[in-house]
Amino acid sequence: MATFRDLLSAAKAQITEVDTAAAQQRIAEGAVVLDVREPDEYDQGALDGAIHIPRGHLEAQVETRIIDKQSPVVVYCAGGVRSAFAAKTLGELGYTNVFSMAGGFGRWKDEGRAWSTPVKLSGEQRNRYQRHLLLPEVGVAGQAKLLASKVLLLGAGGLGSPAALYLAAAGVGTLGIVDMDEVDESNLQRQILHNIDRVGERKVDSAKKTLTMLNPDVNVVTYDTRLAASNIIDIISGYDVIVDGADNFPSRYLLNDASVKLGIPVVHGSIFRFEGMVSVFHPLQGPTYRDMVPEPPPAEMAPSCAEAGVLGVLPGIVGSIQALEAIKLLLGLGDSLIGRILAIDTTEMTFRTFNLRKDPSNQVTYENRDRIQVRDLDGACAPWLH
Repeated sequence: MATFRDLLSAAKAQITEVDTAAAQQRIAEGAVVLDVREPDEYDQGALDGAIHIPRGHLEAQVETRIIDKQSPVVVYCAGGVRSAFAAKTLGELGYTNVFSMAGGFGRWKDEGRAWSTPVKLSGEQRNRYQRHLLLPEVGVAGQAKLLASKVLLLGAGGLGSPAALYLAAAGVGTLGIVDMDEVDESNLQRQILHNIDRVGERKVDSAKKTLTMLNPDVNVVTYDTRLAASNIIDIISGYDVIVDGADNFPSRYLLNDASVKLGIPVVHGSIFRFEGMVSVFHPLQGPTYRDMVPEPPPAEMAPSCAEAGVLGVLPGIVGSIQALEAIKLLLGLGDSLIGRILAIDTTEMTFRTFNLRKDPSNQVTYENRDRIQVRDLDGACAPWLH
């Protein structure tokens, strides 16, 4: 009968084992790092960016966590034994470029190489966000990043309502809400943050009640004021992403100029009757609102929501997409709508995407940020309202 040493020798004969220096080089070149230790070991310290799958769960989980079986993988454990068996298993599963790190985390740490203590979630948070944790693109590190993130919502109305609800449910740690209106009965057709018992309340107060009841992890910061040149820089500073649910051109241009000056991305949404649109204006990576609409149209071309109407479900669709784009920005996921406009027509149920390019005549850019003067704009309502 084979002994443990026999099995280990057989496993090492079938794998590629590298020392810590060679492992570090492969990691620097882009190799996936796989930690197969037990959770208590991992919690005490790990290589930066490591995917953690305990050895006992490897076969069941690895194919959903490391999709590309041709990508290089550096696998490690505490001392190099479990990683050898794990590397053999990976080979049997079809992974073609696997390296077991000899000496494991113990040697790596003793040699003074970089490592860190992984972020942790409480038991309650693991339960609340477990569907996120199952996604390799999110996981514990991504969820912790969301909890540390700050998103500002301009408006607690038709677009701000679904966006705020989904961002709070997702665990975005700080949500700022700017709105100076009261809840009106006519709002309830589309502004789902509020209810009939709150008619007459300040919208920011109503929004805070709803969001904190949905997720106590979220700190809701309210701004019961109108955005103006005198306060916008102070309000938006420190936020990672701004979700724009404004219903007028003055606010949109004011927000654009201030966000460009500070380099903060804006997830823009607008609606009109049965149609909506979403885009992401990132001052550091793509075009901004002034590249799409250089100048506000005349007042007669900007009917209000009360004049033109809006289907109540539509802001739920657009606001939810805004929340999704905000989360993608926070986590660096997928392809965002930077440089693209998503146009939605619910009568035909069509979603069309159009490219948006920078306007070479637009001087309000991040490169010119020191020259930007944030000023109030007197003007009409926007043609896309809620």
